[in-house]
Amino acid sequence: MSLSRVLVTGGAGFIGSAVVRQYLGETEVEVLNLDCLTYAANPASLPGAAGHPRYRFVQADICDRAAVADAVRTHRPEAILHLAAESHVDRSIDGPGAFVSTNVVGTYTLLEVTLDHWRGLDATARARFRFHHVSTDEVFGSLGATGAFTEASPYQPRSPYSATKAASDHLVRAWHETYGLPVVVTNCSNNYGPFHFPEKLIPLMILKALAREPLPVYGRGDNVRDWLFVEDHARALRLVAEAGAVGETYIIGGQAERTNLAVVEAICDLVDQLAPDDGPPRRTLISFVADRPGHDFRYAMDPTKIERTLGWRPLETFETGLRRTVAWYLENRWWWEPILAGRYQGERLGRATAAAGGGR
Repeated sequence: MSLSRVLVTGGAGFIGSAVVRQYLGETEVEVLNLDCLTYAANPASLPGAAGHPRYRFVQADICDRAAVADAVRTHRPEAILHLAAESHVDRSIDGPGAFVSTNVVGTYTLLEVTLDHWRGLDATARARFRFHHVSTDEVFGSLGATGAFTEASPYQPRSPYSATKAASDHLVRAWHETYGLPVVVTNCSNNYGPFHFPEKLIPLMILKALAREPLPVYGRGDNVRDWLFVEDHARALRLVAEAGAVGETYIIGGQAERTNLAVVEAICDLVDQLAPDDGPPRRTLISFVADRPGHDFRYAMDPTKIERTLGWRPLETFETGLRRTVAWYLENRWWWEPILAGRYQGERLGRATAAAGGGR
């Protein structure tokens, strides 16, 4: 199915902006970006979008039914890619209310508006329409030393963030089963890449290493994550929106498991290579801080289904993707320096009495 008009919620965020950039740069699709512009959203992550003939932006909260309904009514999307969410685990520990509001109530509101829109379409348009809900591996809880999450894995969320994402996943599937809304759901592993707000592990450690600040790592750094380059994820999301089977879930993972410590060490080595100075190796900046409450030990994703049925595979290895990411931050101070000067200064979240650290 070839799309001509899509609505992307959260299109000024990290993953959403990658999706919008690809639609504008690689397709002829008309894009409406609906974003509330919270602290982690940044219109600067969409260079060239303002004034683009196929791009329209609406600043609105997905909990605002009237605003969402107006945007859907005027744009008449053939697919909605729902990425708007509060997403940082540490912030969910400090303030879970915002996560319940956006991730649960906002998704409910969007589903209600979408259902009205879908019911008003003619038969052909109804058959083409998709509501694509973008979720996370964290809804599945924590793995031991072996195994990987699949589409059949049970839900065991362990943080306020993952609990609200699990709730939104269940709402989306309920609207399909109860009302017939044509939905697809994706659950992804940890993303990284350009335009990533620096509260997350990889961008935070890049910028601290560049500034030669301490690099605090939760616990002993042995928590494991499966890493996915954001542009690879965006390609997968576009593919599922166009070719995914109604009612199906697709796991999207990079099959690039690394301990948090190994990730930070790799960042140190790349910053040493790409931004050499007279100081000692950046690995000497690493220290260990008290772990995050409820810190899941390991995530790993099995993307066999999307590879087999839709032909998607990541183009970047973790090594190539991380090098691209470090190089981007070194070359694009214009994007992150205003953030560190204003909205976020690298402080630790989720445990206010401890030193700043990274660990999603």
